[in-house]
Amino acid sequence: MAGANDEQIDFWNGPAGERWAKAQQQLDALLAPLTERLLDGAASDRNAVLDVGCGCGETSIALARRAMRVTGLDISKPMLEVARRRAGELENLEFVEADASVHHFLSAYDVVFSRFGVMFFADPMAAFGNLHDALMDGGRAHFLCWRGVPENPWIGVPARIVLAANPPPEPPDPRAPGPFAFADADYVKSVLSGAGFHDVTLTPVDEKLRVGRTVEEALSFQATIGPLSRALAELDETRGREVREQVRIALQPFEGENGVEMDAACWLVEARA
Repeated sequence: MAGANDEQIDFWNGPAGERWAKAQQQLDALLAPLTERLLDGAASDRNAVLDVGCGCGETSIALARRAMRVTGLDISKPMLEVARRRAGELENLEFVEADASVHHFLSAYDVVFSRFGVMFFADPMAAFGNLHDALMDGGRAHFLCWRGVPENPWIGVPARIVLAANPPPEPPDPRAPGPFAFADADYVKSVLSGAGFHDVTLTPVDEKLRVGRTVEEALSFQATIGPLSRALAELDETRGREVREQVRIALQPFEGENGVEMDAACWLVEARA
């Protein structure tokens, strides 16, 4: 799987991939409201689906249980191991460890589907060109991607604290591979159009996500994945404790009867091949 995405492949097969695999249940619970919105739009396509960046298999399994033939694709071996265990004996589901940007797809698909798995390509237009070629005529792309950090306090709150504690040497490229690379709607449209898609639409989707039942649980989750987890790995023990405490304090205003609930904002993107 060597190629332009080597950095992402190394990242998701290292400690980060292991952490995400262990946090599978928390992640699926966190994203459940958004997952349902995404699945509802794919329900009528009872044919062949390519689930890009399928991770630990939640969406692939849900699609297969809706009588679709599903290929779950990911670059992370640790997460795919979890996905295969969870899938059991589902005969209409397979998982493939591969880079979607360069993998040669032998089968023709009706839908390229993804829950937050398509924002990590080094060359997104080339990657979507490859995915376009995996679709039959009239097939479509159907995926969720995050809008900007300011619209996503669930990750933006700890991110701001981490940046203040450990600022990067220069401002990051907002379109570099990462969770918020597709925040700009016009950029997403240009990528998909350049890759051969047409009738590209982006619909804003907003939900409250329960980050934890308590502040301590939310803090533990934030320390497992995302910017806080990366900062804690890089900062010395004393500074790490200070940053962790700052995040705890910042999470407290979001705690209510239903736990720690924070706003999330994404795009539901649809396009035709």
